[in-house]
Amino acid sequence: MSEEIKNTPENQEAPDQGRRDALKALATVPVLGALAYGAYRKRKEAVTGRNISDVFTLSNRQATYLEPLAGGEKIRVGIIGFGIRGKQLLRAAGFAEPSWIDTRIADAKANKNDNRYQEYLEQDDLNIEITGVCDIFDVYGDAAVVAGSNIYREGSNGKFGTPPKRYRHYKELLAASDIDAVIIAAPDHWHGQMAMDAARAGKHVYVEKPLSWTVPETYMIRDVIKETGVVMQLGHQGRQTDCYQKAEEIMNNGLLGNVNLIEVCTNRNTPNGAWVYDIIEGSNPTTIDWKQFEGPEERVKEYTDYMMKYNLERYVGPEERSQFSLERFFRWRCWWDYSTGLSGDLLTHEYDAVNQMMHVGIPHSATSSGGVYFFKDGRTVPDVLQTTFEFPDRDMTMLYSATQASSRSRGKVFMGTEASMEVSNILEITVDRNSKRYADKIAQGVITTDDPFFTYVPGQSSTDTVTSPTELYFAKRGLLYTYVNGKRYDTTHLHIREWLECIRQKKTPSCNIDQAFEEAMTAHMGTRAYLEGRTMYWDRDKEEIVRGEIAL
Repeated sequence: MSEEIKNTPENQEAPDQGRRDALKALATVPVLGALAYGAYRKRKEAVTGRNISDVFTLSNRQATYLEPLAGGEKIRVGIIGFGIRGKQLLRAAGFAEPSWIDTRIADAKANKNDNRYQEYLEQDDLNIEITGVCDIFDVYGDAAVVAGSNIYREGSNGKFGTPPKRYRHYKELLAASDIDAVIIAAPDHWHGQMAMDAARAGKHVYVEKPLSWTVPETYMIRDVIKETGVVMQLGHQGRQTDCYQKAEEIMNNGLLGNVNLIEVCTNRNTPNGAWVYDIIEGSNPTTIDWKQFEGPEERVKEYTDYMMKYNLERYVGPEERSQFSLERFFRWRCWWDYSTGLSGDLLTHEYDAVNQMMHVGIPHSATSSGGVYFFKDGRTVPDVLQTTFEFPDRDMTMLYSATQASSRSRGKVFMGTEASMEVSNILEITVDRNSKRYADKIAQGVITTDDPFFTYVPGQSSTDTVTSPTELYFAKRGLLYTYVNGKRYDTTHLHIREWLECIRQKKTPSCNIDQAFEEAMTAHMGTRAYLEGRTMYWDRDKEEIVRGEIAL
């Protein structure tokens, strides 16, 4: 039974502690501090003594996570791809490059409030061994070997364990008898193929999003994963976010009324955010296996035929694709030849969060627009994109909007007939001024409609409807963490931990192949709609994308 949220004496004391914290934290910015604390105090006084349990009820339960079994067997893991995301995944699994440790130690010494090094040391031991690494760039491959042997989580002057074997081709790694499971962090155009090859080799699979590069590939991956029975987790670590689980409870309780419009967004305004990554020193034709990066000729032809089938030949990369290019190797996300663009790279995170909270499935239709409006660097994928997804069976529309040339902050907003909810690493609910459910409370002045009346911050000891400015300030700036029993965790670490425990406990991960299939098809609908300039429809019975008329 859900516990009621009441203004208990315990909850009345929490804001007073927040007052002391707020005054301390805001002392260095007196004008802003006074204004912020004044607004906070006004909100506190407005809701003192209120009772909303008859119209707004939530449990106080913590987010649920799959706990590790004591004494579970050690799992031998291989990793394919040690670029930006590959490094992050291996750190989340407990194996960091010594140079990264050196930097974190220096940061902690320079700033006593920088706890990243300590949090990394306290990260759970996942009881795994890195027995194989593979990267087609020698600099990355060598770095992966060192990271995989850093079993004591030490810096450059520390001691190391037995180094994992480095493989120069991923199929050689998959053939190894001392590897039970594999983490795949290769470019998009390799995700599906590598996942299928790993499953056929009997290896459990953690593969970064998106699931697939093309529509036909998506069906094939699902079939192979189900036929082989391996445990597969897609890399949407947001599945572990406490706020997302609380949002799902809010949806299930109908506290927003009928949700008819959702806005999800991605805003960035840096070259790195637009995939213009650094060219790494030591990269050249002798240290990079370009042919393996491109893939076999028959696979390249298969992709070209796929694009031309939909009259998309103008979007296929130039004929010099086969020629060595450092820009394409490090900035592959900028070209359709290797990438899934904004839909596959960033929209998938937003969609998966919505699917987790509301279980929407594959949309009925998708319509897209946008273009290359800022980064005139030869890329073929857009840097501005809008996609509208329709869910007529839910009486709902989801809007995705993205730009890689503006950093304006925009969260996930769920608009309902009774209230709206904005979700990031915190959660805020604002009641609609025309709400019927909350009308009496609005008339009584118990609920105001000009600012959030409910704020949930993961890591608090209780769910309090008024949160101190100090807590809000730090919570809103946390991007990649959540809390479990009051302890802060890297969500990627929790996602990998869940995958490993599902292997041990013979369970199904939260972002399994069925969830992954829905993610992939939704992203492909958005991409196809953009490329072809027409609305795409999902035939639920036939499980296929159907082309609409070309927009004029």
